[in-house]
Amino acid sequence: MKTRIQYLYIAIVMIGLLMVSSPVEAQQDSQYTNYMYNHMAVNPAYAGSRGSLSIFGLYRNQWVGMDGAPETLDFSLNSPLGIVGLGGGLEFYHDQIGPSKQSELGATVSYGIQLNDNNLRLNFGVRGGVSLLDIDPSRLNIRDPGDYNLRLHHKSTPMFGFGAFLYQDHWYIGVSTPNILSTEYYDDIKISKASSRAHFYLTGGYVFELSEDVKLKPSAMIKMTSGAPVSADLSLNGMVWNRLTVGAAYRWDAAWSGLIGFNITEKLMIGYAYDFDSNALRHYNDGSHELFLRFELGTLLRPKINPRFF
Repeated sequence: MKTRIQYLYIAIVMIGLLMVSSPVEAQQDSQYTNYMYNHMAVNPAYAGSRGSLSIFGLYRNQWVGMDGAPETLDFSLNSPLGIVGLGGGLEFYHDQIGPSKQSELGATVSYGIQLNDNNLRLNFGVRGGVSLLDIDPSRLNIRDPGDYNLRLHHKSTPMFGFGAFLYQDHWYIGVSTPNILSTEYYDDIKISKASSRAHFYLTGGYVFELSEDVKLKPSAMIKMTSGAPVSADLSLNGMVWNRLTVGAAYRWDAAWSGLIGFNITEKLMIGYAYDFDSNALRHYNDGSHELFLRFELGTLLRPKINPRFF
């Protein structure tokens, strides 16, 4: 019992450190409408928590019709490892916005403990990797092609992040920072600057079983970084017959979304989301599209797929 209390104390300290940290000016990380299925992108403590080998791929085409609008590809896999409570994962991420392309390759290790006899578990996770940034000014409409500052830039930087994930069969709470390190990529005689700053995430959700065939899950994700407004995503998804998922989401002061998902088989799920902006940007684009696939294989110790709705 004493050990469990110590772990809970560590979790509280981690949450406090995440919330009081104050990075300097920054732009927001990529956003996901299907964040409730893509926990690995924001919290390394999620690795292995589903008890099976899980492979996830997502493509997002944001603000369709705008030149230089973001396009994001995210691929990850995670699984429990041989030692009880240990999990691991790999993630590849690629994002293109205007003249910049950013790619990340990360590896994750997590460790979980069971806190009571009712399947209450607490996972801790760390993530390390490398980030690659390319800035290509040739993709811009340049007034002075002879400007020596407008040249191709490449830079690689390390990444390190951590998180905690507390969950039971019907609910979860997570707190994390995927990369705590701050980096300035380009600052030639203060002409231009691209910065990467720490982002902090708070996630949570609860599954209500309305009947044997119907489940309802409200969930939320709050994203914070200094120099940018707090981003809050709220969603409500319903699942029927453990097959069809339909929902809606709202990104505070930004967009409304419609979501749909389908479990093609016990092991394969496909999902889609469409965003339409609720701010002035709606006049300049045709919305955003997001598509994901999740494939789960189980493990030697647990061949049956976890039916959990998160």
